[in-house]
Amino acid sequence: MNTLNLLSRWFALGAIGALILVSSPLRAAAQDTTTTSVQPGAPSLETSVRNAEVVYVEGNDLVLKLEDGKIEHLRVPDSDVFTIDGRDVSVRDLKAGTRLTQTVTTTTTPHYVHSVRTIKGKVWHVSAPHSVIVRTPSGENQIFRVPEHAKFYVNGEPKSVYDLRPGMTFEGTIVTDDMHTVVSQNKTTVGEAPPLPLPQLVGVLLFPTLHQLAPEPTPVGTVTAEHTWAQATLPQTASPLPLIALLGLMSLALYLGLRLTRRTTTR
Repeated sequence: MNTLNLLSRWFALGAIGALILVSSPLRAAAQDTTTTSVQPGAPSLETSVRNAEVVYVEGNDLVLKLEDGKIEHLRVPDSDVFTIDGRDVSVRDLKAGTRLTQTVTTTTTPHYVHSVRTIKGKVWHVSAPHSVIVRTPSGENQIFRVPEHAKFYVNGEPKSVYDLRPGMTFEGTIVTDDMHTVVSQNKTTVGEAPPLPLPQLVGVLLFPTLHQLAPEPTPVGTVTAEHTWAQATLPQTASPLPLIALLGLMSLALYLGLRLTRRTTTR
């Protein structure tokens, strides 16, 4: 007897499943309506600041050296704006050595979603507490999963899924409260361009000495005014020794003459 009852139940469930598969999808929107309201909550702000130095720029590729020494490669779109020394530039205008300070403000806003789903129809089959098969006024069957907080009203009286019976006309209300967050970010990047390079030191400026100011030797065969004047004077190579010898002889002769004159006078 128990075996026959078990077979009968399995046969009934198989017939129900076949009927659900054969039946077309539910199109009676009037018997299944959902009202949803969204209430935003108080947003929360989070600000983070990070510093970096531009190492390499090529087109939209940007390589940064972070504060901790790590190297980060970014693909920056042309729409991103960098404020360098008070001037807005794109990533293509950045130079190696530029120091950047990026301030990221993250806004997180909770959204509370309140949904009320109303189902109207006639109970065709109940699989408490998980599901119920409802026949709509159009004659179509649809299976619904029953949440724990679902409420059913039969003739205006609240019922649970365990109170439903095949053939009952009911109105079911499913209230769902959910919350999801919306996150938005605002990035501001400012920086300072690298200082201009100092002029390269080529050498030390030297002033010429006196011997460096002397004229260069005149090439052989070239006649200049200085050369003509030098020919009119004594050669610089003449020695004063003959003149000194002549003056010595004249002095000696004068001495001897004076001595001879003195002796003659004495006698």
